[in-house]
Amino acid sequence: MNVTKDAILVAVIDAWAKILQSQKALADGAIVQLSDSELQRTIAPGTNSVAVVMNHVAGNMVSRWTDWLTSDGEKPGRDRESEFRRANEPRATVLGRWDSGWSLVLGAVEALRGEDLGRLITIRGEPHSVPDAVNRQISHYGYHVGQIMLIARVIKGNDSWRWLTVAPGGSRAFDASMKQRHGDWDSGVDGKKT
Repeated sequence: MNVTKDAILVAVIDAWAKILQSQKALADGAIVQLSDSELQRTIAPGTNSVAVVMNHVAGNMVSRWTDWLTSDGEKPGRDRESEFRRANEPRATVLGRWDSGWSLVLGAVEALRGEDLGRLITIRGEPHSVPDAVNRQISHYGYHVGQIMLIARVIKGNDSWRWLTVAPGGSRAFDASMKQRHGDWDSGVDGKKT
């Protein structure tokens, strides 16, 4: 199989976009299950609500991804601490900020060209290759998406939670549906039983 360098770079960029889209879909699937008051609720003293986590992630996204290839990722106008103090904002305001942040990230990643992957950018003055910077942010967002899902699930409880991943006890049915769609992976890549 002859794969070109350009094809590999395109595949990497596409993979980043798919991961980010998947992270947003998981978070959105949890957020939509919460009422306006539940969006603002904390699950223990000293913890953040889903709305606060959303505000922090959106603030990070605007700072990191605005002119990200040509300016430092920590913008002078960002007030990170205020991202954690916003409380009881209307749902539409929080969702608007959240969706704008994700739109900025996905637009920036999808606009990447292969040659951009060799560039260096900075975050708080620290140099990062473009792949390092993208992976750093994917990791950061994955952490917060997990928080959002956990907080939402605790608030909703098992009886009201709509599972966004394989529900407990559902592994066999999920595996059967995957085998129906993609074939029996027990056969191995070359078609021989493993």
